[in-house]
Amino acid sequence: MNFQQLEYIVAVDQHRHFLKAAESCNVTQATLSMMIKKLEEELGVVIFDRSKQPVIPTEVGIEVLNQARKILQESEQMHQLVQLEKGEISGELRVGIIPTVAPYLLPLFIKKFTNKYPKVVLKVSELTTEDLVVKLKSSQIDIGILATPLKEKSIKEFPLYYEQYMLYIGPGEKGFKKEFVLPKDIDVNRLLLLEEGHCMRNQVLNLCELKKQSQVSSGLMYEAGSIDTLINLVDTDFGMTVIPEFVIEKLSKSQKKQLRPFKDPVPVREISMVMNYEHVKARLVRALRDTILKCIPSKEQRKEKLRVLLID
Repeated sequence: MNFQQLEYIVAVDQHRHFLKAAESCNVTQATLSMMIKKLEEELGVVIFDRSKQPVIPTEVGIEVLNQARKILQESEQMHQLVQLEKGEISGELRVGIIPTVAPYLLPLFIKKFTNKYPKVVLKVSELTTEDLVVKLKSSQIDIGILATPLKEKSIKEFPLYYEQYMLYIGPGEKGFKKEFVLPKDIDVNRLLLLEEGHCMRNQVLNLCELKKQSQVSSGLMYEAGSIDTLINLVDTDFGMTVIPEFVIEKLSKSQKKQLRPFKDPVPVREISMVMNYEHVKARLVRALRDTILKCIPSKEQRKEKLRVLLID
């Protein structure tokens, strides 16, 4: 048994496909299959049910895979300890981030982080909350950045910032002339929301107390795949939507005039960095978290920007 074999079976479990796993490990499928077969023979068990497509681990295979991940994590921990002794910050950090945060947060810190830590390979993937949690639990990613709380016992959460929601409304909509809005002012028949699978959809429904309204609405709501699409639809005088505060920076001066803040209590969302409790890349994670926190405008700065925006 060797580390390479353990990496191969973990790759197959991640991809559920021998060819894709081999490609991710930069080896031929024949080599990967042969190495896994030798491991199975050594252990005296079958790790994968190859009769299924996609391939799935057997019952005992699941236990073997769990142990393999622990061994690989311990190996990574040893490398981290050596790097710590040398005073280096290096290695690979795999980050999952939800689509409603990625376009607005990543530009704030990516360049600064990569310049400061050139020996760190940062791999970033946009994932829905559901996929992110699955990949985090299976160690396919190291950390996640998403809206919390998750209420997952095995996942540790570090809040990064809080951002308020605002109504983005077309000039032809009822309520456009209001200075502030209440949830009851929103016509759910004209409300544009993200499609199922985006956590922001449920957050908006919950935070804005719209669930009861949506249940009795006949037309209900339109759906889109991104915040940009929602904004573009509103710009064609097609309803209204609710957007998070960090999106505002990307709006034009004319678009900002279509923003309406909520009256207190203002709905907000918490954005956090999350990871498994048994995490081995603590130093890398801390470096990334510290960089992000330094790049995010303070609550006072954002509050002043909103104040100026409302005056203009």
